Amino acid sequence: MNTPAALGRLYLVPAPLDFGCESTAALEEVMPMGTLKIAAKLNHWICENAKSTRAYLKRVDALVPLDTPIQGQQITELPRQVHKKGDHLGDFDAKPLLACALQGHDVGLVSEAGMPAVADPGSSVVRAAHSLGLMVVPLTGPVSLLLALAASGLNGQNFAFVGYLPQDSAERSKRIRELESLAARTGQTQIFIETPYRNAALLQGLLQTLQANTRLAISSGLTLATAQSHSAPVSQWKKQAGGPNNSTPAVYAIGP
Repeated sequence: MNTPAALGRLYLVPAPLDFGCESTAALEEVMPMGTLKIAAKLNHWICENAKSTRAYLKRVDALVPLDTPIQGQQITELPRQVHKKGDHLGDFDAKPLLACALQGHDVGLVSEAGMPAVADPGSSVVRAAHSLGLMVVPLTGPVSLLLALAASGLNGQNFAFVGYLPQDSAERSKRIRELESLAARTGQTQIFIETPYRNAALLQGLLQTLQANTRLAISSGLTLATAQSHSAPVSQWKKQAGGPNNSTPAVYAIGP
């Protein structure tokens, strides 16, 4: 896309939110065509997982033919420690991953679902691009956190994403109480996520810990035909059965 004398760009390429779900969304219904056209022109990628990136590119190719066939795509995975510990604290140097951009090649950064570097690895790559003087171009696509916030009825003017809650039940309850207190004191919506197979345990912990009048919002399977968003005081949640199942990604939010 660029001449050899020019620096490449780093494109932040969103992916559909159906990774790991039992069903998938039609790509043309959840991804803007402009984003797909740019993705189809790229042949250098930095990703979480090469296999899922190839699967995504096959879906793109069915709508917008790729400039470079799948087998010719240069796909580099982020190191394993980035997946385990994250790269948002600035302790991983991603500059070597962008060597091809210094040679004039545009590079796509992609995660397995949603916007890379938002609730997913990739911020180290974005920092490296800025340090190297590369243009960073975020493309339009689904972001589960914002979709869930919009559907929650909670404060969309003041909110925080706090990542994952502790797995240990005692530590999780302590963290829930901290976040509830912060939300009550400031009005700030607290947003968090969980690995799908722990949905039931998290919901149980929330209902056992939160005050009856605290509002809990849960959105699951966003952008899918089976998507659900429900927002109600904890007292109402306790009167109804159900919640997200243990195979569907969900976003949780609490507030006054």
